[in-house]
Amino acid sequence: MSASELAAAVREALDVDAEEFRSRAQAEADHLKAEVNDGTFDNSQALVGLELELYAVNSRTDALRRMPRGLLGLIGFEKELGLHNAEMQTTPLPLTTYGLDAQEKEIQAHIDPALDKTAAEEIRLVSDGMWTVPPTGETATAYLTDSVEQDGVRIATNMSDAVRYHAMANTEYPSGCRIDAPHVSLDGETVMPESLITSIQPHYQVPHAPDLPDYFSYAGRVAAPLLALGVNSPFFPPDLYDDAPDAEIVSEAHMENRVHVFETVLNPPEGSSEAPKVRFPPEFETVEAAIDDIAADTCIVPMNVPETDRFDDAFRHLRHKHGSYWRWIRPVFDGASRSSANARIEFRPLPAQPTVRDSVAFEAVFAGLMESLPRRQHPIRQLPWDDAEQNFYAAVEDGLQADLTWITADGEDTTEIDEICGECFEFARDGLELRGLSTDEARRYIRPLRERLDRRTTPARWKHDHVRGSVEAGVPLGEAIWGMQAEYIDNQQETLVEGCFTDWL
Repeated sequence: MSASELAAAVREALDVDAEEFRSRAQAEADHLKAEVNDGTFDNSQALVGLELELYAVNSRTDALRRMPRGLLGLIGFEKELGLHNAEMQTTPLPLTTYGLDAQEKEIQAHIDPALDKTAAEEIRLVSDGMWTVPPTGETATAYLTDSVEQDGVRIATNMSDAVRYHAMANTEYPSGCRIDAPHVSLDGETVMPESLITSIQPHYQVPHAPDLPDYFSYAGRVAAPLLALGVNSPFFPPDLYDDAPDAEIVSEAHMENRVHVFETVLNPPEGSSEAPKVRFPPEFETVEAAIDDIAADTCIVPMNVPETDRFDDAFRHLRHKHGSYWRWIRPVFDGASRSSANARIEFRPLPAQPTVRDSVAFEAVFAGLMESLPRRQHPIRQLPWDDAEQNFYAAVEDGLQADLTWITADGEDTTEIDEICGECFEFARDGLELRGLSTDEARRYIRPLRERLDRRTTPARWKHDHVRGSVEAGVPLGEAIWGMQAEYIDNQQETLVEGCFTDWL
């Protein structure tokens, strides 16, 4: 699509009666609540799924690469925000021995041939929380902020040609379009800086849709320990750092800067009358309250949504609105057909992981916790929601070294990370066994994360230790970060499809 065609499409998309859009979304929310209470969104059993995002680099230099659109389609991946991104998602399957095994094999079956096809173009697909090496001959600042004005429409140069993405920079909604993190500040005119980051997103489909708030309450309270185990974005591309001593930048680095990027790029600036859209979610007492929260959320780009033959097109304006309902954990209601309609929890805090096995480990552990905690009525449900939110942002900063609060199965308060994560593993095992997995099968999925805890080494800590050691040896910060990134990609080349992060240690 040419720049003029894209600009015309953006203008057309924005030529919408926003009040009429809101009215339709609200009416659809009422219809959705009725369908949920009629049992339309119930499942006969729990199902799981996983979304994964990757980015492309030059296989010889590790520099970021734009993915040719034809190649992206050839390897069966979908476009994401940046031209360097690639995304895939698994088929939702029952949470069983065979279902989890099929999830892992489906990802491997997609990624392995994709690596072969991209290698012929000197491209390597990388699974990582944040890229740090810009394209050859460019700075990260320029790559993330380059844009042009075409016929009165602001278009990001390196963004995919999805109309919705470009429309975000041309609406009245005051997205920050900036990055604000320790020792990093970047101002842009589009949401393109968000393409710095990549994630995995486990999904858990609840069996009985009206019970979603019960599962959701537990999901919010386990967000911090799971994120603490998964952190993977302590460093930015070096040219984004403000002028500060290298050692200070390293010592004050947060373990999951991906959270800062997503929040400051897409949320309004501090002091705005608009509420932030990327945030820790509220707790819901009822499924109706969850649907109402989606309906009440500001839609950045109201659009005329054409009707197709999908069942959930009956809620298409609400579903479009949900596309920018960016909570770190969010309820989802959709289904292409009435029989596939489902209510699920999308768990969004986790960065992309070093290997497929690590990604599936998080999918399995999260699903196991959702099976076990509500059934066993674990007292962590009594942890105040504000404390769960504080835990979350503590994990963003310090990973496994964060000060987290927890209530044990015996009803005792604890701040010991071994006890907190240990309970998560035990109840995840219990949940997986409740779904028919043997103890050994359950432990196989849990083991990659338990080893991280035992060794106190997450991907972010591995990166941080590498860079800190180099800086202490006198290596300039930029060289230290790029040296770390080169080793990360080299290690991943041997382990992405069949290995595990702890193989690197």
